[in-house]
Amino acid sequence: MRRVILCFLGFTAVSGMTWVGTLTAQEKVAAQRVLTATDTTTPKTALAPPSGARADLLDRLDYYEKRFLDLAGAVPAKKYTWRPGEGVRSISEVYLHVAAANFNLPRLLGTQPPAGLDIRSLEKSTTDKTKVIQTVKDSFAHIREAVQGLSEADETKTVKLFGGDRTYRYVFVFIVGHLGEHLGQSIAYARMNGIVPPWTEEQQRQQQQAKPAEKPKP
Repeated sequence: MRRVILCFLGFTAVSGMTWVGTLTAQEKVAAQRVLTATDTTTPKTALAPPSGARADLLDRLDYYEKRFLDLAGAVPAKKYTWRPGEGVRSISEVYLHVAAANFNLPRLLGTQPPAGLDIRSLEKSTTDKTKVIQTVKDSFAHIREAVQGLSEADETKTVKLFGGDRTYRYVFVFIVGHLGEHLGQSIAYARMNGIVPPWTEEQQRQQQQAKPAEKPKP
């Protein structure tokens, strides 16, 4: 039915025929739906950018995503299986643990993980550097989308967490704390393998360039 109506609409739009009277009541309703769905002339109202606690969280998500991706890119692929001791997460497992949390924590904000994603096995799903980095990127996109879908009123909603009723703002703080904890862990792992975090390396380079040239000794 929808295909027939679409074809008919296309024909009548070109020929200028008056067609409404020839349709049954059911067809008129279906046709109106098609017209509404395909109408591109009516401007759409853009969503207001998040403010308040949501904007603060999005800012921190941007910060931590860049830090994690920069560091993950600096670590050689052969080091992704390195771990500081038996029973402790490896480098790849820390990154994938962060990704798993990014996919899972939005449950508390009303957003489910992507269909078919096995959160529990994600940490050990791969040690391939390219795949790990892509998974981290995807996880930040997921949690960012969840936050962008919230309204200001949602910030005061409550959810059961750690044995009590916690607001969404509390969840925001928890998310940032979790990211900070494991970024610090990842920096320590990198340092133990002789890898300087890229942002520190850049800062050191800028400081070196800013130093005045030493005058030759007389």
